[in-house]
Amino acid sequence: MSHAIPEELLRRFDVPGPRYTSYPTADRFVEAFTESDYVQALAQRRAGSLALPLSLYVHIPFCESVCYYCACNKVITKHHSRAAEYLRYLTREVELQVAHLGQGHNVSQLHLGGGTPTFLSDSELEALMTMLRQHFTLVPGGEYSVEVDPRTVTEERLKTLARLGFNRLSFGVQDFDPAVQKAVHRVQPAEQVFELVAAARRIGFESVNVDLIYGLPLQTPQSFARTLAQVNELRPDRIALYAYAHLPSRFKPQRRIAAADLPGAGDKLSMLSLSLDALIDAGYVYVGMDHFALPNDALAVAKRQGRLHRNFQGYSTQPDCDLIALGVSAIGRIGATYSQNAKTLDEYRDLLDQGRLPIVRGLALTRDDLLRRAVIMALMCQGEVLFESIELGHLIDFKSHFARELETLEGLAAAGLVRLSPSGIQVTETGWFLVRAIAMVFDKNLQVDLDRARFSRII
Repeated sequence: MSHAIPEELLRRFDVPGPRYTSYPTADRFVEAFTESDYVQALAQRRAGSLALPLSLYVHIPFCESVCYYCACNKVITKHHSRAAEYLRYLTREVELQVAHLGQGHNVSQLHLGGGTPTFLSDSELEALMTMLRQHFTLVPGGEYSVEVDPRTVTEERLKTLARLGFNRLSFGVQDFDPAVQKAVHRVQPAEQVFELVAAARRIGFESVNVDLIYGLPLQTPQSFARTLAQVNELRPDRIALYAYAHLPSRFKPQRRIAAADLPGAGDKLSMLSLSLDALIDAGYVYVGMDHFALPNDALAVAKRQGRLHRNFQGYSTQPDCDLIALGVSAIGRIGATYSQNAKTLDEYRDLLDQGRLPIVRGLALTRDDLLRRAVIMALMCQGEVLFESIELGHLIDFKSHFARELETLEGLAAAGLVRLSPSGIQVTETGWFLVRAIAMVFDKNLQVDLDRARFSRII
């Protein structure tokens, strides 16, 4: 039994649901949204009087080997020569973006994801950053982060990343247990990670994140407790703790995992309970949605001050802003639209060869989408919805418009997840751990679509 949240509640709300890095969620994107719709959104931004800073996401799809749990869009190859060609196409995509958007826009957030961004050589990373700076202005004080596979970097490579302007690192660890690492085809000694995190601190990175996954093959509550003890000794600034979603019908690498090796539902709940206890006892703040941070980390400070934001990369301290997405399968947001690039390298290159942006689907948000997004993001980020604020911003009467949702929330209030008052909704301390379940109440698409199997489980 966790002192953070009763195990009975964990069991009750162990249901599939979205992670709400956007609303509506990406599974609602349609092919009827085309490049011309995206270009129109860029034109509207360019014509706007307030040129707020941008966020950039660059997807580097390449990995040298496959991790069996992975659900990311990636290309497995040991041929590093493929990276040079990919960078040429990224450059072409940026040039097309800037042709519609305008040159030199301020950027306050940059994230390199994948795949394995550190698949690129030092010179290729430098070429990428030089190209981005030629077209955008990376402002001082921004968040500039990169995902790092510990097997692909040394202290010298970390120094290169710092020199290129990155101030945040995210190390993929998942689990320190050697048997688990072997079962998911990702062997990396704990000593290697400890040395790299120590090096990152010497170099002066502002924040180091470590990713963990519970529910992997051969994991047990006892083995994961040992991993948690090592993580607390490592003491990264941030920890992302994800539940493994076994969906082999959707993600081919997962077919190499024997279902019999996966921990049962009871053990998985125990691992989550253990994690909450261990990390909170170690002094970490639960930020929300599987994210923990040390009290002095910018993310924990932003939560205390009510300044959290959320985008396709998760929680952020940067103000909500338009996101330019670059690379194969990347998802972006401009104004009241979402868009996604082609998911295969062949289609991505083919569209760029035609002089077209590689947009293949997306969504133009309706008035109701914008209203529900405002409510869901207020819950996810501030843990509070003030009726008057929503009513003034969207010209509705909250209690009549959301009468059905408020009735549903009565049950969550009885479970201790929210407090309802005449002026608004407040997420309780317990409710923060199940905030996805609270947000789902306002998801109109889930109300009419009972097929939630495409989502990972909340727990």
